[in-house]
Amino acid sequence: MIRISPVRVIAPDGAQLGIMAVDEALSAAVARGLDLVEVAPTARPPVCRIMDYGKFKFEQAKAARAAKKKQHSIQLKEIKFRPGIDIHDFEFKCRHAREFLAEGNKVKVTMMFRGRQMAHPELGREVLDRVSEILGDVAKLEQEAKLEGRNMTMLLTPK
Repeated sequence: MIRISPVRVIAPDGAQLGIMAVDEALSAAVARGLDLVEVAPTARPPVCRIMDYGKFKFEQAKAARAAKKKQHSIQLKEIKFRPGIDIHDFEFKCRHAREFLAEGNKVKVTMMFRGRQMAHPELGREVLDRVSEILGDVAKLEQEAKLEGRNMTMLLTPK
């Protein structure tokens, strides 16, 4: 697939073989039982390397898999509260939020209002303030509590 001749050829050990015609470079690669791969097509003359292309592709895929294994994706976990939540339920949900934050995930705290509870959104805000106060040692507030329709949401991220 190499269109431009002549090309600069690099041996498998990294030594330069010089500038030669594409046919000569291909015959040199075949003589070694390897492939001729164009590595810098924009250079003048284009640079080609003699290498085992299958092994090269395998090593690239292996490196990509290793990099993907090491990366940790941050997830968004949600915990829902109601304005009249009991103390035990509140502590239980805060414990779960603490675990999520310890794993490195963000936590979206949602206060759900129903019916007449919408008349007193300050009660929900008090509960959310308590949550941010209790989790303040492991989390920082990314988004303040704000009312959107019947839900008030707040976003916490790990410190």
